[in-house]
Parts: sequence; C-alpha cells; structure tokens
Amino acid sequence: MVKIYLSKKGELEQIEEPIKGCWINMVHPSEKELLEIEENYNIEADDLRAALDEEEAARITKEDAYTLVLVDIPVIEEKDGKERFSTIPLGIILAKSAIITVCLENTPILNFNLKSRRSLIDTTLKTRMLLQILLENAKLYLKYLRQINKQSEQVEIVLHQSVENPALLEMMELGRSLLYFTTSLKGNNAVLEKLTKSAAITKYEEDEDLLEDVIIESKQASEMAETYSGVINGTMDAYSSIISNNMNVIQKFIAIVAIIITIPSMVFDAYGMNIDGVPFEKSPNAFIIIVLLALAGSLLVYFYFKHKKMF
Repeated sequence: MVKIYLSKKGELEQIEEPIKGCWINMVHPSEKELLEIEENYNIEADDLRAALDEEEAARITKEDAYTLVLVDIPVIEEKDGKERFSTIPLGIILAKSAIITVCLENTPILNFNLKSRRSLIDTTLKTRMLLQILLENAKLYLKYLRQINKQSEQVEIVLHQSVENPALLEMMELGRSLLYFTTSLKGNNAVLEKLTKSAAITKYEEDEDLLEDVIIESKQASEMAETYSGVINGTMDAYSSIISNNMNVIQKFIAIVAIIITIPSMVFDAYGMNIDGVPFEKSPNAFIIIVLLALAGSLLVYFYFKHKKMF
C-alpha cells in the first residue's frame, strides 16, 4: 500500500500522484509499487527493500540520488492470544524531490495526519521530518517500555503468591522483548551518532534543538531498557534459586520420611523371618511390643532430625 501526502497550509493532504516536496509512505508495498518508486527516484532495489527484511540492521547509506536511514521501531504483535513486544525495520529515504518511508506494518510513529500533529509536519523540510520521525520512534519506545515494566510488576505479584509456570513464561517473554528493544536501541543510537558527525544529511541550525531532543530521548529509552532488562533478569534468577531451593527442601523431606519409614519396615522384616531365638517370641504380647519398638525407633529418628532442624 502506498499513500502520498503533501503539506499545505500547515496540514497534511493526501494526493494521488507524487510531486516535488511530497511524502511517500509505503506499507508492505507490492513488487509493482516498489519497481515504480525505484525507477522514479533512482533508488537501489536492495536499499528500498531493506526495511522489508525483519533481520536488517540499523544503518545509514549515502548515495548520489538519495540517503537511506534505516532504524528499528517497536511494534506489538499478537501471539497465543497475548500482546508481545518486538521490533521491525523502518526505512526513511531522503530523495532529491521527496521523502519516502518503507515499513512492513502501519506504525503510530507515522500517524502525522492526526489533527494534533498536522501543524508540526512539513514534507518539504526533509531533514526536519526525518528528525521528527526519529523523535516519535524514541517516544514510542519509552511508552512501550513503561507498559513492559507495568506488566512485569503485575507478573511479579502473581509470582509472590505462587511460583507457577505461566507466570514464569510471561516474565521470560517480557525479558525477551526487552532484549529486542535493547539491541535495537543500540543500533538506533549508533545511527544518531553517525547523523551528528557525518554529512549524510543536510543539517540546519534551526533543527539543532530537535536533533538534541532525539538523542536525549533515544538514550533515555536505551538506559531504561537496560535497567528493566536487568531487573527482570535478576527477578528470574531469584525465582530460579527459589525453585531450586524448594526442590532441595522437598527432596530432603522425602529422604527423611523414607528413613523414618524404613525403621519399622526393618523391625517387621526381622520378625517376619522363620527363625528361632528372636526376642519376645514366646510372649503373649509380642505383637504389641514389636509395634511399640518400631514406633519408638521411628520417633527417636524423628526427634533427632527435628533437633538438628533438618525439617
């Protein structure tokens, strides 16, 4: 799907055909749409399709006819009936007469046609629009990171009550999402650092504050992702130790019970053998005596372990 926008009087207006100064937004484009943009704007096929490869890393590519800025953006996916956080590439191409965005999915980052944002976007100012997209990307990371932190706190409450597999799996998924975010944000920060130092894009004095905001927000998101990831990893390690300790306690309890039960069994086995000369064999109360001896032996062992605080 391809939609074309142009800024007019502070608002974004959708147009039918691309003209100079327009914004071309491509979401999961067809092969025909890709070929048309390649030919019209002299863009290499690999660069235009880079954002359609989920494994593509963030980078900047400078060519004579255009500059490609590829970054990772956060997305929410549906998995097993639950929302999962992940990342996908977003390609931003600054051509000579247009700005082109390419992505596999619709993303809130590019919802500039909302009324509250219309006055902020000017498709003819390509550098500024690039920085605005990167700023919205950093803000979306921060929003999703807060959601992940809130979900992890809720899961931790469940784990405090009972260590169950579904809660542990949920915590593991959140940790995986944070790993994706941390890795993607590192790549994005490297792109931002290259933008500030290289001549890949034309920089204007009036955009310096915007660029600074982008860098601050992106670094904050990166630090937040690393912090939350450390918290979740620490929580998982703690509960792993708790589970291991609980298993040891259960195994020790079973071993002690087995020892206590073994004593009556040994006594009864001894008196069950068909031999002469065993104690109390001629006593009329032999059965009661044997049972009491077996119980006494078990109680002695029980109190011994109790005294040693072994259970």
